[in-house]
Amino acid sequence: MKPVPFLLDPLSRRRFAETVAKAALGVTLLPRLGAAADTAPGLDNRSLPGFGKAKHVIWLQMLGGMSHIDTLDPKQGDAKGPADPVGTKAGYQLGGYLPTLAKDHSEKLAIVRSMTSKTGVHADGQYVMRSGYEPRGTIKHPVLGAWAQQLLGKGSPSLPDSVCINRGPDHGNGFFPAAFSPLPIHDPEAGLQYASANTDSLGKRLGLLNRLDADFRAKFQDTNLKAYSDFYDDTLKLLASEDLKAFKLDGEDEALREAYGRNKFGQGCLLARRLIEHGVRFVEVAYGGWDMHNDIDDAMADQGANLDAGLSALLGDLQSRGLLADTLVVLCSEFGRTPKINSRNGRDHHPKVFSTLLAGGPVRGGTVYGASDKEGNAPADKQVSIQDFHSTVGHALGLDVNEIVMSPSNRPFTVGDKGRVIAEVFS
Repeated sequence: MKPVPFLLDPLSRRRFAETVAKAALGVTLLPRLGAAADTAPGLDNRSLPGFGKAKHVIWLQMLGGMSHIDTLDPKQGDAKGPADPVGTKAGYQLGGYLPTLAKDHSEKLAIVRSMTSKTGVHADGQYVMRSGYEPRGTIKHPVLGAWAQQLLGKGSPSLPDSVCINRGPDHGNGFFPAAFSPLPIHDPEAGLQYASANTDSLGKRLGLLNRLDADFRAKFQDTNLKAYSDFYDDTLKLLASEDLKAFKLDGEDEALREAYGRNKFGQGCLLARRLIEHGVRFVEVAYGGWDMHNDIDDAMADQGANLDAGLSALLGDLQSRGLLADTLVVLCSEFGRTPKINSRNGRDHHPKVFSTLLAGGPVRGGTVYGASDKEGNAPADKQVSIQDFHSTVGHALGLDVNEIVMSPSNRPFTVGDKGRVIAEVFS
């Protein structure tokens, strides 16, 4: 008589194995269980170019829908923006609001001009771009920094694995424990608030809390309770660590701070450099103000100048310190904007096609991947989904994008929701 597992169909056998593993070992992470049968030979992303070549990611999230036509994918004719495109040494053009990036850094960049999304609403679009998953009312999905902590382990004994600047964490840990949530820095100039707290006093208070909660935790041995205890322990380690100075910009040269730009984006980029320099694996810098339904020329003159200065200074600073080779810099937005200028001299939401940018790490500089059509209205070549983009960044960070993780609700998830790795942008 055959054992029970062999009487089951393949999917049921897979679930049986998962259940046994969870019961016997207490694990919910099952490396590539079931993925091998679904992945054709040779398509394992770990064998593709660029895998694991980035030790850190700086994720620059432009909130509001950055116009691709006025930044990374300039056009002529009716779609052309107010500023003339500028040429680069790499042979492609950038929008006229990014002159320094075009002049000094084009050979470091890989631009993806055929991004597309199904979501044209800000909140949902930002959620998809941060997590790689469409929003669902019943579950929250992790951002890439949380995925990296789950699949690669904690990177620093005292510093958080991921930090978000100029925004809240917004459930960035997803269905992972609370300790995987990115640490929020709402103002890079202020740094880490309450960092001067008395650690002895705080330690005593947490010790008292642990004693009060001990019986409850012994009775209800829930992973979420342990996660919060671990979170408090990590906080104490950080407050007592020498690495706390990574959050302070005061010691930076004033000329360098001016080069980055004395605004929340520029100083956020500088803080991101300091954090990855001290060992933080994933840093997100948010920059709002890109919802340009009105007077796009005036709006781009301000936003574009800040982006041009901050991103250019970041790339130059990383390179001069020898950090660019293992740091992947990502520039993205939730969608693009319409080719047609509206009656208010602005552009409206346009998820059908937009652009993203990669630099550093294993990126093959001077590369343009994919294309939009002549008007910048739709992908014309090598369409790339947000899931593909997430898988590509995760791949560079050394994540096996086929590795299945079971959520607490026993549902399988992967980095990038089964997107494909765009290996052509890597050396």
